[in-house]
Amino acid sequence: MLPPIARSAALAAMVVLTGVLLSAAEPSPPVFPGTQPLTQTGDLAAALVGGIDRYLDRVLEAAPAARARHWNRDLSSPEAYGRSIETNRQQLARILGVVDRRGPVLLKASAPVSASASGNPAEVGRGRGFRVLTVGWSVFRGVEAEGLMLVPDGEAKASVVALPDADQTPEQLAGLQPGVPEADQFARRLAERGCRVLIPALVDRSDTHSGLPGVRKLKQSQREVLWRAAYEMGRTVQGYEIQKVLAAVDWLESQRPASGARVPVGLIGYGEGGLIACFAGALDPRIEATAVSGYHVNPRLHDEPIYRNVWSLTDQFGAGEIAGLIAPRGLVWVGGRFPETQYPNPPGQSHQGAAPGRLGRPDPEVSRAVLEQAGAWLAGVPGVDQWKLVAAQPEELFNDEAIDAFAGRLGASEAASGSSQVSALQPLPDNTARQLRQYSQILEDTQWLMREAEFTRAEFWKKADRKNAETFAQSARPYRDLLQRDILGTIPPASLPPSPRTRKLIETHGMTAYEVMLDVHPDVVAYGILVVPRGIRPGEKRPVVVCQHGLEGRPTDVADPRIDAGAYHTYAWRLAERGFVTFAPQNCYIGENRFRQVLRKAQPLKLTLWSFIQRQHEVILDWLASQDFVDPSRMAFYGLSYGGKTAMRIPQVIDRYCLSICSADYNEWIWKNVSARSSYCYLYWGEYDMPEFNLGNTFNYAELSWLMIPRPFMVERGHDDGVAPDEWVAYEFAKTRRQYVKLGLGDRTEIEYFDGPHTIHGKGTFEFLHRHLRWPKP
Repeated sequence: MLPPIARSAALAAMVVLTGVLLSAAEPSPPVFPGTQPLTQTGDLAAALVGGIDRYLDRVLEAAPAARARHWNRDLSSPEAYGRSIETNRQQLARILGVVDRRGPVLLKASAPVSASASGNPAEVGRGRGFRVLTVGWSVFRGVEAEGLMLVPDGEAKASVVALPDADQTPEQLAGLQPGVPEADQFARRLAERGCRVLIPALVDRSDTHSGLPGVRKLKQSQREVLWRAAYEMGRTVQGYEIQKVLAAVDWLESQRPASGARVPVGLIGYGEGGLIACFAGALDPRIEATAVSGYHVNPRLHDEPIYRNVWSLTDQFGAGEIAGLIAPRGLVWVGGRFPETQYPNPPGQSHQGAAPGRLGRPDPEVSRAVLEQAGAWLAGVPGVDQWKLVAAQPEELFNDEAIDAFAGRLGASEAASGSSQVSALQPLPDNTARQLRQYSQILEDTQWLMREAEFTRAEFWKKADRKNAETFAQSARPYRDLLQRDILGTIPPASLPPSPRTRKLIETHGMTAYEVMLDVHPDVVAYGILVVPRGIRPGEKRPVVVCQHGLEGRPTDVADPRIDAGAYHTYAWRLAERGFVTFAPQNCYIGENRFRQVLRKAQPLKLTLWSFIQRQHEVILDWLASQDFVDPSRMAFYGLSYGGKTAMRIPQVIDRYCLSICSADYNEWIWKNVSARSSYCYLYWGEYDMPEFNLGNTFNYAELSWLMIPRPFMVERGHDDGVAPDEWVAYEFAKTRRQYVKLGLGDRTEIEYFDGPHTIHGKGTFEFLHRHLRWPKP
């Protein structure tokens, strides 16, 4: 027998030579019976992705009004209001990944920066009425914060956590290093008013430490790498830095003067620090006042660097909702300077691994709309009338008006007079080394979460009833619902009749392929190729195999015998030759960064591309089931590569699929997305679409396969497939196999290994289809 590639080439040549020699039967009509002509031309795949993008634009536009469904506010009193928003506060903490319990905070002086230093080795500077100490403090699991503490000479009037932008250092805010104008050194200015000020260092936006050592160096920022690893594990980079701030608040709250009176605590931040201050202030009612500059809650989160991406944020929270969590406490918001950055840098280098995004001054019209929406939401909220919105100059971080309003809320309203010079007493901390520690500690924590994930998932799955297949399937329904709701995201079922449009693509030897387009929602369509096998007798019901292409693929790759698309070997056509009806859908993962940016637009709306793919497949299956030659109870799924990813998600939530085959994708999926050590991992590559929020703690590929039970499930695996090593695949599939066997379903799952690459092999899988779809082999 010829190998698959040779068979594909021979088939293509045969079609070219004999395409005009049809079977003795009458030629098939140019339009499939019962449908209208498909007249749309051009790149139908690009049009499909564009339609999804337009649908998301409407969801985004409607988000401010739709968010009200998540809230049940009681504005009758500050106390009642606080109780009524507590659930929303907890939900914000969850999507930011602020879910880990912090331990007792140990504040410690950093290691001496100079072996010859005398006195307090941590004291690196003196200012007017305060000392500057290098400090660090514990957060959890080896994650620590580092920075400076400005300690007043007398009793502290207030305690403040001052947050620089990611590309500023604590020393710059304290006036010990150049780079920040004196008027903008807000940490120093607050210390001069008698505040005790902690200044944590944030992970910067450089790519100094990112990349796989010795293997791959890309232009991803350190913050993007951390976001990718954290997102899969239900965390975010800003969540880690919020935890550092809240740990600082824990320590500051424990520091009481001799009188025992509570010292008020405030947060103030610029740029990335403004974002952290805003969210931390919303999460922690202990914080008396929050001041934010250089940050705005952007409804177009997908335009910003990907490390700011937060799952479902825009669906549940806008500027008004986030600010409303700070109420009735104090808030100062400054419209002055904004940090500027762009990825990739330089622009246009889309293959450098970094997701595109930029920061800068927001569009005035967007800002105006955000303020109007926030104002409408905050009407009647207790304490808002005491807030301060400061219109600073474009180059100002915090002007006098902003500092006065913030410090006044904390009881430190009196500004000191005299020289503002801060003197260094010894060499300052090495910021490069500090950055490496801050980056590495967070990255290592994601690796710890990854290693613990199988145990976390085991705890999560404890409610599954494993007595028998029936009880397991019933108890797995809530898990399936959670997958659909909280991982994949859902859009409503189809709102339009399918209105099928078709045109004949090819006909040869009695087999006919039609292009098919079906409506789902306004702007959202399903499109693909139907292949009708020869010899269907009147009244006969055939099984269907839906054959799904991979990344950047098209239906013609799998269903048009005139095209040799490499790894696919035209398997939809070959299965039709065996008597199966096949359908090859166009999935929306095509267009490189185009589709990835559409996904980014979807994620803050609690949606993904899978949200659309599910509804497209439902419409396809419903239409196929309506054909008189199709058996609706025998409709299977078989996908390669990204189509294999589809095989692990879509049949799990669509009961019409009676079995699923995952080719060239099944592996230890959480390792593949999170590992900072393996060259197989997506962490350092351009596929920033791969992380799925909190998947690591809920579903790996084994658990996803369990959602197929009692339906058959198979894996096709080439030894030389670069997706992952055999060991990862075997380790994960052992869990799939064991669960099927223990439920008495051992004959319904298998894996086929073959000596080959990332490709359709088409042997064991074809036999699997014949057996479980009850269709005789040729």
